[in-house]
Order: sequence, then structure tokens, then C-alpha cells
Amino acid sequence: MSGAAPGRVLRLSVAAWGLGELALGRSRTGLAWLAAEVGLLAVTVWLTVLLIATTWYLVPYLAGAAFLVLWALQAVLAYRHALRHLGAQAPTPRRSPAGAIAWLALPLLLWGTGFWLIAGSAGSPEAILDRFVTAWPQPDDTRASELAGLAADPGQLLSASATALDQLSQLCAAGQLTEDCAGAPEALLRDVRMRLDAPVAGRARAVAELVRYERRETRFLGLFAASELEPVPVRTLLELQLATEPGPLGSERWTIVNASPL
Repeated sequence: MSGAAPGRVLRLSVAAWGLGELALGRSRTGLAWLAAEVGLLAVTVWLTVLLIATTWYLVPYLAGAAFLVLWALQAVLAYRHALRHLGAQAPTPRRSPAGAIAWLALPLLLWGTGFWLIAGSAGSPEAILDRFVTAWPQPDDTRASELAGLAADPGQLLSASATALDQLSQLCAAGQLTEDCAGAPEALLRDVRMRLDAPVAGRARAVAELVRYERRETRFLGLFAASELEPVPVRTLLELQLATEPGPLGSERWTIVNASPL
């Protein structure tokens, strides 16, 4: 009877699907839950590997969320079966069963946060541009490796981005940028804005523009005089053409199909 104590059953079920049912002597149900855990975990991993960087990145996220829900469900069901098995009110345990189920918050936290650190890296033009802007000021070797997965022709993108940086360096030497522009590559890009046009039929256009900021008079709440800084384009440095390409299971990935310095 101690092997079927509800608290122990719950802890076993949290450790692995079906272990609580096996402790209750429900071998068929326990083995079914164990098989379901292995199968659903394999499907979730498979979907994650295939789709996490595509436009269908929400599919593996929902699969992982469903896996966690079923994890908690089978533990609760096993606990309820254990209570019915006793046929009477169980003695108050030294450790609350709720403390065992709370451990499921850890995989939920890991999945809910870790997933979004890498999800959708090619699922939208905004994601591609964010990766490009992060890699742009890096040294040549690092930039080449980071741009390799962004473009259909990484060499063209690397060359175009290097040419745009050279143009900024010349403007810096001519005193047309901020005073500390020569300090680091990131400083060259301080007054550069990436503008993305609205995607149309799986294609999009983005331009990197050098801007200056002008103060514009405005009113706060329509009553109080105020001012704000407004970016004004000075010159276009780089144009990127983005498009979708087929991905696994009918999904799509965004990629840079053309890059040209201007």
C-alpha cells in the first residue's frame, strides 16, 4: 500500500509519464503513457528541428506546449487514481503533493524562454534584417560566418555590406559623421537606419539609410508646446531584396536574394 501512496504516485508521474500508474499496478495504462511520452517527445524535437527557423515556427512551440500540458494531465490523473485506490482519506503527507507538480514549472520556463531565443530566425523579413544588422559591424571573418545563412549568395551580401561600410568610413574621414565615428565599426552605424517596405507576395525591400535628426515643434496632449527629434534621410547606402523560399512540410523561409551598395 505504501507504493501506492498518492504523494509518491504524483512524484513518480512527474519524473516520467506512466510511472505513477505502474506503481498502482495499472501496467497497461502506465506503459501506454510511457510510449506516448517517447513518441510525442520525438515528434516535438523533429518539428522543432525542421520548422523553428521557418514561417511555421509556432507549430513546434504549440507541440511543446501540448507536451507539457499532457505531462501535467497524466500526473494529475495518476494522483486521482491513487486517491480512489485508497478508498479513504489519505493521511496528511509530510510534503505537499502540490510541491511535486510545481516542478513542472521548470520545463515550462525553459521551453517558454529558450524557444524564443532561437525561434523564427528566418520566419520574417524583420528577423533576417535583425540578424544582418547584428552581424554588419563585426570583423570580416565573423561577419562572413554570420551572413552565410542569411543570403542566397553570401559572398555578394558580404561584399555589398563591406562596400557600404567603406562609404561610411570615407564620410567619417571627411567629418560628415559623429565625432567618435572612427572609434569602432558600431560607431559608423550610429546614424544609419534600416527601413523595410511592407512585404508583397513573398518579397520585400529594405534599405540602409544615413539619417540626420532634426528637431520638430509639436504639442503634448495638444496643449503644451514641445519638440521631438525626427530622422531625415541623407543618403541611401545599401539596398537589400528579400524573398521567401520553400521550407520543410510546406513552410517558407525568408532570405536575402540580392544586395547592392548605392
